[in-house]
Amino acid sequence: MQYEIYMKKCIELAKQAEGETSPNPLVGCVILDSNGQEIANGYHARYGENHAERDALLKINKGEGNTLIVNLEPCSHFGKTPPCADFIIEKGIKRVVIGMQDPNPIVSGQGIEKLKSAGIEVITGILENECKKLNEIFIKNMLEKKPFIAIKTATTLDGKIAASNGSSKWITSEKARDEVKRIRKRYDAIMTSSSTIIADNPTMLHRKKIILDRELKTNLESQIYKNGEIYLFNATLDMFEGGINFIKAPVIDNKLDLRFVFKKSYELGIKSILIESGGRLNGSALEFVDKIYHFIAPKITGDNTALSCFDFQKITQISQCINYEFESTKQFGPDILLTYQRK
Repeated sequence: MQYEIYMKKCIELAKQAEGETSPNPLVGCVILDSNGQEIANGYHARYGENHAERDALLKINKGEGNTLIVNLEPCSHFGKTPPCADFIIEKGIKRVVIGMQDPNPIVSGQGIEKLKSAGIEVITGILENECKKLNEIFIKNMLEKKPFIAIKTATTLDGKIAASNGSSKWITSEKARDEVKRIRKRYDAIMTSSSTIIADNPTMLHRKKIILDRELKTNLESQIYKNGEIYLFNATLDMFEGGINFIKAPVIDNKLDLRFVFKKSYELGIKSILIESGGRLNGSALEFVDKIYHFIAPKITGDNTALSCFDFQKITQISQCINYEFESTKQFGPDILLTYQRK
């Protein structure tokens, strides 16, 4: 039970760096003395900086008799920083408690074996599911070599994102919109479509943005182009100009090939993408989507011509639905956030 309590603290420490560690995972660490009292903690604050274990270990003199708790297996190889497993051994730590193994097939288990070979007691699998949820992006990157894809949408109770004329401000409350900003921070890039830019002229402040504009019909003076790195996928141009990366993509059924877009994005170092767009792109992307953030306002349009959050197919049987499962439910002001994950 004590290890679970401190593993939860590791997870909360790690979350402080959301959006800062990519392509590295989120990691927190707690050190206990021989009496089970916390004497130091740390977390991986930013890519290229000290890993969580090193951050915590640098705050103590010696580790004899101490227990180190960490949500991810300590690394055993040189990267931007030296191996954490070596530093743990050097400090004389007696016991290491780990939430989950490193999902990287090349290194998984090697850190644990190095610790055991040095005579350190290793306990694994503490709150493993929670630790895996924390690093779901990193896990997909390591195991599938693909970006983690999510959708954020905000609708009325009857699933509408805008009136029939495109009017959509504001469906949800300010508290819900503040939560959207926190969600955005977790992802390397935001993706949207030319239709959304033309209809809403959104700013979408973010460090990286992926824009799908097959016919290059958006105005490059639009707000969205005025901040961040821009990757503009289209059907004709392949160049860098005016601070914009124009990337030519194949076209299938008059739409940009999303499989190519996501593959290319991953090759460009984009490990996670949050889609914020209309029903057509949302629907087209569902084949690839790992998670959906669905904000729902207690409002009903009652208008069957209003725009829906997913608009991509006609079905004749309920069995044709794409299935997700609930992950969590939270309330923000009058609105709720339902989070779904792919079944």
